[in-house]
Amino acid sequence: MPTEFGALSLVPPLVAIVLAIVTRRALLSLFIGVWSGGIIYSGSLGVVQTFEWIVGSIGDDVFHAQIIVFVSLLGAGIALIWRMGGSLAVANYATSRLDSHRKVGVATWLLGMVWFFDDYANTAIVGSSMKDIADETNMSREKLAYLLDSTAAPVATFGISSWVAFQISMVQTGYDAAGIADVAPSAFLTFLRSIPYNLYCLFALLMVGIIVIMRRDYGEMLDAEHRAQRTGKVNRDGAQPLQSMTDDLGEVEVEDPMLRTFLLPILALVVVVAVGATWSGYSSGASTLEMAENADFIGALVWGSFAMAGTALVLALVYNILSLSEGMETVLDGFGLMLHAIAILVLAWSIGAVAEALGTGAYVTDAAAGIITPTLLPIVILFAAGFISFSIGTSWGTMAIVTPVAIPLAWEVSGGSTEMLAVATGAVFSGAIFGDHCSPISDTTVLSSTFAGADHIDHVRTQIYYALTAAAVATVGYLLYGLTGLSQIILIPICLGLLVGLVYGLSELDARRKGLSSTPFVGRQHDSPADD
Repeated sequence: MPTEFGALSLVPPLVAIVLAIVTRRALLSLFIGVWSGGIIYSGSLGVVQTFEWIVGSIGDDVFHAQIIVFVSLLGAGIALIWRMGGSLAVANYATSRLDSHRKVGVATWLLGMVWFFDDYANTAIVGSSMKDIADETNMSREKLAYLLDSTAAPVATFGISSWVAFQISMVQTGYDAAGIADVAPSAFLTFLRSIPYNLYCLFALLMVGIIVIMRRDYGEMLDAEHRAQRTGKVNRDGAQPLQSMTDDLGEVEVEDPMLRTFLLPILALVVVVAVGATWSGYSSGASTLEMAENADFIGALVWGSFAMAGTALVLALVYNILSLSEGMETVLDGFGLMLHAIAILVLAWSIGAVAEALGTGAYVTDAAAGIITPTLLPIVILFAAGFISFSIGTSWGTMAIVTPVAIPLAWEVSGGSTEMLAVATGAVFSGAIFGDHCSPISDTTVLSSTFAGADHIDHVRTQIYYALTAAAVATVGYLLYGLTGLSQIILIPICLGLLVGLVYGLSELDARRKGLSSTPFVGRQHDSPADD
């Protein structure tokens, strides 16, 4: 359906994205993007409308308020753990075991895949656990942010999580839009069948493993890794990391830090989130899927972050590391630690409100619908969803916009093929997360920068090369499927081989072009072939 604002609806997100990448000033760029939307929407100066969107993104949506509380309490817990020396204790414990860049990267990747219940918690827990250890091997913060971001959301699309429950509900919404709920397979079955066709998420996850095992980088990540390995500067000069522990919280309070001051608060977070999600979703006779669909995952994250901060505060008092007054001051410092990230999140949500008001998603979807054929269907959906997600900064919002259009289209152009429903569903999820990974206004991208302690725009600029590579391989996979009809059992290994070849080839070409080594590891490293 044509929208009232047409191509003008693309202006606010594009202004915000271009300015953020060019100026590296995320807050200013986002605000100007929202303001430009206010001008277009109101036909005047737009200041009143701009602040209505900003305030509304905080107060009108309980989900957003819960995320702000979760991030704030998580900041408090992280601050307390830092002051007690918990992070230092983990680094000391792991230094002798994770004694190389490769081992730290592999551990981060594997830990990220284990925590598949929620992308926010994944990023927070894995980032908090691995940051100090990564610093020991001079891993750039850009690299750590990439490992967090490109594992968290993709793995959440496959596990028992709030993502899966939401995705299944979107498939059902698409069925209702197409009027095929009575003749199509169940939404759950279509979701299961879509997993092998969720190619971007599959290849994004595999690419993280390829990158850390092969120790190959290219694009701006190659420069970042060379800087970190040669100079020990995990962030570039002039970077503005969203989290800087020493600058924001001061020095560690103890000389002999205890590992339990890290493990017990993190365990409290994990246990309370798991129990809270199970308790909120439980009903007599309900299946695991139904429990996951009914669970209040975001509420459980809030409860868990409170348990984490509370446990850390009790430990600080029991072991006489901090007084009650010092503990409460540290809690407030932890809140302050997250203010920059929260400000970016609020403005990113505001951009989403602008896109909804101007009909950005509907405009892009309508434009894409005119060129769809059965062979091109998954590719068009991939890039249409990717562009929408890139523009509005939310993969869930993109799924909500695109799925009700993609499923009816898939049913129509395929003549009622149930397999094409699964292909289209997988392509929607792939495109939504692909665009999210490229977007500086994505909340999950912001949180990855936050918990890696990276400059947000530096994270976006370095990750985008890898996201585009995984998307290119996914495109080849969809094209081969459309042209040959080959089984995914055959196509996925073929595309995986292509992905390995691309990573190797691009790293070699870029290193030669820049006059750098394609494997920039010097100093305290043990990454010889014999080591692994």
